[in-house]
Amino acid sequence: MAREVTQEDLAAAWSDGGLVVDVREPDEYAAGHVPGAQPMPLRTVPARCGELPTDRAVYVICASGNRSRTAADLMTARGIDAYSVAGGTGAWARGGRPIATGSRAHAL
Repeated sequence: MAREVTQEDLAAAWSDGGLVVDVREPDEYAAGHVPGAQPMPLRTVPARCGELPTDRAVYVICASGNRSRTAADLMTARGIDAYSVAGGTGAWARGGRPIATGSRAHAL
């Protein structure tokens, strides 16, 4: 079962340069995401886990927390220190935190 972090935990990790992976679909990501979050739609996670580091935490986010739990479980099974973000991007935005739009992201 995926380990879960709070919005406050994510905010602290994000401000320290933590790796955030957004597992929503491309149109959802483009509409609004945590600045700097790397897009990796849930359906691509099994094939793309090798792109993720195994020596640092990975914060997995979706819209509300359901897909991120699934993705974090897949990542953890492959040796990645993954955490699902409770409440997802919706809670991040409702908390007044910054949101970026568009589909551009830097490579992992």
